[in-house]
Amino acid sequence: MKNLLTDVPGLKVGNSDDKRVATGVTAIVFDEPAVASISILGGAPGVRDTAMLEPEMTVGAVDAILLSGGSAFGLDAAGGAMAALREKGRGFQVRSVRVPIVPQAILFDLLNGGDKEWGRNSPYPELGHQAVMRASLDFKLGTVGAGYGATTATLKGGLGSASRMTASGYTVGAIVAVNAVGTATLGDGPHFWAAPFEQNEEFGGLGWPNPFPVDALKARLKGGPSENTVIALIATDAILTKAECKRLALSAHDGMARAIRPAHTPMDGDVVFAASTGHKPLANGVIDLTELCMAASDTLARAIARGVYEAEALPFGDAQAAWKDRYARH
Repeated sequence: MKNLLTDVPGLKVGNSDDKRVATGVTAIVFDEPAVASISILGGAPGVRDTAMLEPEMTVGAVDAILLSGGSAFGLDAAGGAMAALREKGRGFQVRSVRVPIVPQAILFDLLNGGDKEWGRNSPYPELGHQAVMRASLDFKLGTVGAGYGATTATLKGGLGSASRMTASGYTVGAIVAVNAVGTATLGDGPHFWAAPFEQNEEFGGLGWPNPFPVDALKARLKGGPSENTVIALIATDAILTKAECKRLALSAHDGMARAIRPAHTPMDGDVVFAASTGHKPLANGVIDLTELCMAASDTLARAIARGVYEAEALPFGDAQAAWKDRYARH
């Protein structure tokens, strides 16, 4: 396993970014339409075509899911992604036409130093198209795709991913663009809130500090309302219904709350998608689903820390420092 979302069979990931604008798009493209749902716990979300992911809605599966920078402007990325998927013959069949199903979530990266004066046409449709076309099993982490322009209250944010196998043999993977109103690290030090869940020193192997910093619980917040949002997707090869995907997404938010302080505030739009690529039936019903929910939470926490750990600073004078630039000596 590569410790990436693509360890889950049946999907690929593509990234595209614009260095001048300091933004980007990440596309999760499913080999076959995948059952999916969503949970939104942040107070200021930005989403497209997500109401259909609720369990009571008619649409049964999606072709891709997008994570994007650009705030509301970034929602244009779905148009480019749909065009790319249509070129590939993908989409929901309605008589003689196909309509690709591409739900999306966006984050706010408009104040990170990049040139946002793009005129009438934003870069997002082209970025969405490129992201789908570049989808593969291997992809980079950190300052790439939807995480390119992401920041946290104290450090550069980025794109993170992680995976694990459950005891029952199901694969669970996470991908996340970390653009938090709060912090992924404790106080002013290098230690990650997600340290108890780390595997194989994937984000430095530092554990938690000893002694615990006296100011670790002090609020460290970035910017103002709507300048944030952590957007993520959990995927598994287990065969799940939309309602079970909904439960998986809800449980994954626990991992977000463990890895970022604070999470789910009025000032961010924290979103988690969950998707099933449908390769293995649940052998033990709700018991297996419970194990998947635990794995989703732990895996998302790890992915968040990796997104910050792997990030590189943007090339602007007032850009936030990257974790490795500030703490690599540890």
